[in-house]
Amino acid sequence: MLSIPASRPNAYTGSPLDRAALRREDADWIAAALADPETLFVPVWRARSLMKGVQEGRPEAVLLTGAAAEAVRMAGGPWSFLGLWEGRPVFAVDCSEAADPLPLLPEGMGSFTDLRAVAGLLPAGEASVLAHARGLMHWRTKHRFCGICGSGCEPRSAGHAMVCTGCKAQHFPRTDPAVIMLVVRDDHCLLGHSTRFPNTVMYSTLAGFVEPGESLEEAVRREVLEESGIVVGDVRYHSSQPWPFPSSIMLGFHAEGLTEAITIDPEELRDARWFSRAEIRDPAAHGFALPRADSIARRLIEDWLAHGMPQDRTTGA
Repeated sequence: MLSIPASRPNAYTGSPLDRAALRREDADWIAAALADPETLFVPVWRARSLMKGVQEGRPEAVLLTGAAAEAVRMAGGPWSFLGLWEGRPVFAVDCSEAADPLPLLPEGMGSFTDLRAVAGLLPAGEASVLAHARGLMHWRTKHRFCGICGSGCEPRSAGHAMVCTGCKAQHFPRTDPAVIMLVVRDDHCLLGHSTRFPNTVMYSTLAGFVEPGESLEEAVRREVLEESGIVVGDVRYHSSQPWPFPSSIMLGFHAEGLTEAITIDPEELRDARWFSRAEIRDPAAHGFALPRADSIARRLIEDWLAHGMPQDRTTGA
């Protein structure tokens, strides 16, 4: 099976931030940065990000400074230091306790929008920063209590750690690894229609979470077998994509299908099919839709399609 390289970066990658991790433990520096009127703040309200230009189809991130940032911080939500953007400190701040944070801001500052709805239109760096802020604020708001003893937790390391006030256990932001794979056999690829898809005609790559004690390649083979009944041979890494919705990273692969007969898991899939390259090139003509352009699933499909030749299954491991 031939390796297929990634043709371009995935959405939410390419962050312009220097995470400046050593600054997290410098309390004086963090305090000065929080008080600096030139510091940038990335507000998150109930998992939504502040943007303008959304209705016009030209979204851009809105980062707050000075009085506007102070007004949002007065909502009393958690905050975390994200890093430095061209030397300027950048913090995420959650303002979800406010019933409506827009009245706290000057007019014309935009609206809070679901990042996934516009990620493909945002500049790459902005999408990455908004995703970073969203994921970290989700963790902060969901880990206020210790999972060991149940006591309350207090933030440390500029919002990158939580310490239990009872048993003193330290808790850190979590990222759940998930594999996502395009299974290919000869000149066809395997796509499934998930029970969770809101789009009734969309077919996408298979995916699933990595289980304890499992390698990534083993997870690919297990998930494909469980969901479709297809036995997978060779597995080749393609690329990864942060997916903070709420706390995952998608690890993309191309995988060699050794069998053809499909037996779906009806709890996971409504349908799964082998699609030819001709069908993939013109999905509308064949009654289905591909995943969104900003998704790693679409990257896996497009890069396989662009590779331009049938997979040589004689070279698989």
